Amino acid sequence: DFATPRAILTGHDYEITCATICAELGLVISGSKEGPCLIHSMNGDLLRTLEGPETLEGPENYLRPKLIQASREGHCVIYYENGLFCVFSVNGRLQATMETDDKIK
Repeated sequence: DFATPRAILTGHDYEITCATICAELGLVISGSKEGPCLIHSMNGDLLRTLEGPETLEGPENYLRPKLIQASREGHCVIYYENGLFCVFSVNGRLQATMETDDKIK
Protein backbone atom coordinates (compact mmCIF):
# COMPACT_ATOMS: atom_id res chain seq x y z
CA ASP A 1 0.00 0.00 0.00
CA PHE A 2 1.09 3.52 -0.74
CA ALA A 3 0.63 6.31 1.77
CA THR A 4 -1.53 9.14 0.51
CA PRO A 5 -2.06 12.53 2.12
CA ARG A 6 -5.26 13.05 4.06
CA ALA A 7 -5.37 16.68 2.93
CA ILE A 8 -3.24 19.17 1.06
CA LEU A 9 -2.92 22.51 2.82
CA THR A 10 -2.49 25.57 0.61
CA GLY A 11 -2.07 29.27 1.19
CA HIS A 12 1.60 29.88 1.98
CA ASP A 13 3.80 31.61 -0.59
CA TYR A 14 7.07 30.58 1.09
CA GLU A 15 8.51 27.54 2.85
CA ILE A 16 6.90 26.33 6.08
CA THR A 17 9.08 26.97 9.15
CA CYS A 18 6.79 25.66 11.91
CA ALA A 19 3.52 23.82 12.33
CA THR A 20 1.32 22.25 14.98
CA ILE A 21 -1.75 20.03 15.00
CA CYS A 22 -4.56 20.41 17.51
CA ALA A 23 -6.45 17.14 17.11
CA GLU A 24 -9.03 18.10 19.77
CA LEU A 25 -10.19 21.06 17.68
CA GLY A 26 -9.41 19.53 14.28
CA LEU A 27 -6.95 22.29 13.33
CA VAL A 28 -3.55 22.56 11.68
CA ILE A 29 -1.65 25.81 12.27
CA SER A 30 1.43 26.61 10.19
CA GLY A 31 3.84 29.48 9.74
CA SER A 32 5.98 30.33 6.74
CA LYS A 33 9.35 32.02 6.31
CA GLU A 34 8.09 35.31 4.87
CA GLY A 35 4.43 35.39 5.67
CA PRO A 36 1.58 35.01 8.12
CA CYS A 37 0.51 31.95 10.06
CA LEU A 38 -2.49 30.08 8.72
CA ILE A 39 -5.17 27.96 10.40
CA HIS A 40 -6.54 25.06 8.35
CA SER A 41 -9.11 22.41 9.16
CA MET A 42 -7.94 18.80 9.12
CA ASN A 43 -9.75 18.49 5.78
CA GLY A 44 -7.50 21.16 4.26
CA ASP A 45 -9.87 24.15 4.32
CA LEU A 46 -8.18 27.49 5.00
CA LEU A 47 -10.02 29.02 7.97
CA ARG A 48 -8.02 32.01 9.23
CA THR A 49 -4.88 34.08 8.78
CA LEU A 50 -3.00 35.11 11.93
CA GLU A 51 -1.31 38.47 11.38
CA GLY A 52 1.21 39.68 13.93
CA PRO A 53 0.82 43.19 15.36
CA GLU A 54 3.79 44.76 13.57
CA THR A 55 3.43 43.37 10.05
CA LEU A 56 4.63 46.06 7.65
CA GLU A 57 5.02 46.15 3.89
CA GLY A 58 8.23 44.71 2.48
CA PRO A 59 9.98 41.37 3.04
CA GLU A 60 12.54 42.82 5.46
CA ASN A 61 9.75 43.73 7.90
CA TYR A 62 7.84 40.43 8.02
CA LEU A 63 7.45 38.71 11.33
CA ARG A 64 9.05 35.30 10.87
CA PRO A 65 7.39 32.60 12.99
CA LYS A 66 9.78 30.17 14.62
CA LEU A 67 7.60 28.12 17.01
CA ILE A 68 3.85 27.48 17.19
CA GLN A 69 1.79 25.70 19.82
CA ALA A 70 -1.98 25.34 20.08
CA SER A 71 -4.03 24.44 23.13
CA ARG A 72 -7.21 22.42 23.28
CA GLU A 73 -8.90 25.50 24.77
CA GLY A 74 -8.50 27.33 21.46
CA HIS A 75 -5.40 29.45 22.03
CA CYS A 76 -2.42 29.62 19.71
CA VAL A 77 0.98 30.85 20.91
CA ILE A 78 3.46 31.94 18.24
CA TYR A 79 7.08 32.84 18.89
CA TYR A 80 8.70 34.98 16.19
CA GLU A 81 12.45 35.22 15.41
CA ASN A 82 12.62 38.81 16.70
CA GLY A 83 11.71 37.69 20.26
CA LEU A 84 8.00 38.46 20.07
CA PHE A 85 5.40 36.13 21.57
CA CYS A 86 1.79 36.48 20.39
CA VAL A 87 -1.31 34.71 21.68
CA PHE A 88 -4.23 34.37 19.26
CA SER A 89 -7.67 32.87 19.60
CA VAL A 90 -8.63 30.27 16.99
CA ASN A 91 -10.93 32.96 15.60
CA GLY A 92 -7.81 34.90 14.58
CA ARG A 93 -8.02 37.61 17.21
CA LEU A 94 -4.73 38.79 18.72
CA GLN A 95 -5.14 38.53 22.50
CA ALA A 96 -1.71 39.35 23.93
CA THR A 97 1.90 40.10 23.00
CA MET A 98 5.18 39.99 24.90
CA GLU A 99 8.75 40.68 23.85
CA THR A 100 11.80 38.90 25.23
CA ASP A 101 15.55 39.07 24.69
CA ASP A 102 16.00 35.44 25.79
CA LYS A 103 16.97 32.71 23.34
CA ILE A 104 13.93 30.44 22.93
CA LYS A 105 14.36 26.96 21.47
